[in-house]
Amino acid sequence: MTATILIVEDEADLRELVRYNLEAEGFRVSMAESGDEAVERIRDGVPDLILLDWMLPGLSGIELCRRWRSREETARTPIIMITARGEEEERVRGLATGADDYVVKPFSMPELVARIQALLRRSSPQLVTNVLKAGDLELDRQSHRVRRSGRDLHLGPTEYRLLEYLMRHPGRVYSREQLLDGVWGNDVYVDERTVDVHVGRLRKAINRGREADPIRTVRGAGYAFDERFAAMS
Repeated sequence: MTATILIVEDEADLRELVRYNLEAEGFRVSMAESGDEAVERIRDGVPDLILLDWMLPGLSGIELCRRWRSREETARTPIIMITARGEEEERVRGLATGADDYVVKPFSMPELVARIQALLRRSSPQLVTNVLKAGDLELDRQSHRVRRSGRDLHLGPTEYRLLEYLMRHPGRVYSREQLLDGVWGNDVYVDERTVDVHVGRLRKAINRGREADPIRTVRGAGYAFDERFAAMS
């Protein structure tokens, strides 16, 4: 499981508890403690799922949900509302605003994880499958093996993570900064040119002779896994 989840929660203890448990399940996690900070996180990159607290300082969870549902880049991003409000009227209001599901505090972590996995299976099945396939390229998440046209490819650990990250969303363009955050992590400080070096290594490892290059360079923007390659049978 390599989905990225944004936790928007102003209670520090709860935020850290959820982060710890989700990372233990294999998710990538980013966090925001206010509505304004959540807006900045989304600008840096759209996550695969959002856990959104109802009551936040500044912009409320309801207002954030309404805004994200009105924008193309976040219109289909799964949102789970976290609320202390258990009344039916408030639950209906949250769902009517665009939330896909809700949990009421206090909630159990196994239940939350199950709800997250259920939403991801519907919205992004490629995030929960063990094997990613595109054209003649196959990546097995369990064995960490990559094959192309039946032959094993030998990738370094960074090149493997980079390929997996790009294959999850064919056609989606990632900036170098987004790739640094998603592949290397927020706490690792390396130059953006490092991305170019590893993309070059990845291309060298997966391409032979006149084989089509599945990695597309978007000038001035970043890199993407070519959706045309992904559509090849």
